[in-house]
Amino acid sequence: MITVSLCMIVKNEEKVLARCLDSLADMMDEIIIVDTGSTDRTRQIAARYTHKVYDFQWVNDFAAARNYAGSLATMEYIYTADADEVLDEVNRRRFLELKEALLPEIEIVQMKYCTPPDQLIAGNFQQEYRPKLYRRQREFTWIDPIHETLRLDPLVYDSEIEIQHLPEGNHAGRDLERLSQLSREGVRLSQKLHHMYAMELFRAGEEKDFREAEEAFLATMEQEGRSMDEVKEAVCVLARLYRLQGNVGGLMTYALKDAVTGSTAEVCCELGFYYEGQGDWAEAATWYRNAASETESILDIRTSQNIPAERLAVCYEKLGMREEAQAWRKRMRVF
Repeated sequence: MITVSLCMIVKNEEKVLARCLDSLADMMDEIIIVDTGSTDRTRQIAARYTHKVYDFQWVNDFAAARNYAGSLATMEYIYTADADEVLDEVNRRRFLELKEALLPEIEIVQMKYCTPPDQLIAGNFQQEYRPKLYRRQREFTWIDPIHETLRLDPLVYDSEIEIQHLPEGNHAGRDLERLSQLSREGVRLSQKLHHMYAMELFRAGEEKDFREAEEAFLATMEQEGRSMDEVKEAVCVLARLYRLQGNVGGLMTYALKDAVTGSTAEVCCELGFYYEGQGDWAEAATWYRNAASETESILDIRTSQNIPAERLAVCYEKLGMREEAQAWRKRMRVF
């Protein structure tokens, strides 16, 4: 059986920490909790489960905090958990079975991260694999019978363990501010953070958040080495910004850029919103239909599902087409 260190970073998690640890503590061989500045009872709750509770001065870097927690571990594997995660009894059993049977060559175990639909802020997946358990010290081995070389890619196992992500609220405001700060500091966002920034803007951003993001996403359009996916994300963000600002020229410019590279549901919805605001219900309906039936979303899945369905019902009502309006209302219930 493998041994596992639970490593957590926490701050002001008194509402959910005990729930998380109650579901994990008895399966762990070591529990390490790093507090990044709690002002509530988080530390006292953590102390009920382990004496290994440490302070870490927050430096606006989650990776630095996680690395510090991992540096304190002593077991073979490290399991990372957030305070708003829970393992139910079925998945506790799966975790224990994994501890018993995990092959020694496996270096990373991915688990299914399950988020309720109403909490999908940073992403659009109710269930997605995430790396959660990993070997603390990696063993390098030689491969290939001739011209032998070191194996560099880790061996990853996709388990059937399902982690319930049950947040009390969402961190959209915090994450948007941090991403905005990185952009203001001139940091070039990685492809992953670029995608996360654009998604969180669409899921939770207000006009001021889009204004603060304008410079970063305009830069994307000019930067060397940006992928087509990143360019499309920037186009969606800028189209939304200019529609909110009433900048028709800007909206149409980026709508055309979107069309040239394959239309997205996000930009189709922006055009629908624009024409709806002009009282042109027929043209608005055209773009909402494109969003719902002819294109795919890249940032916010709602732009290809319930958003255009809801707006189409309104447009058809305005056009006196009640049967069509009712049909789209029924479709909304499917999403």
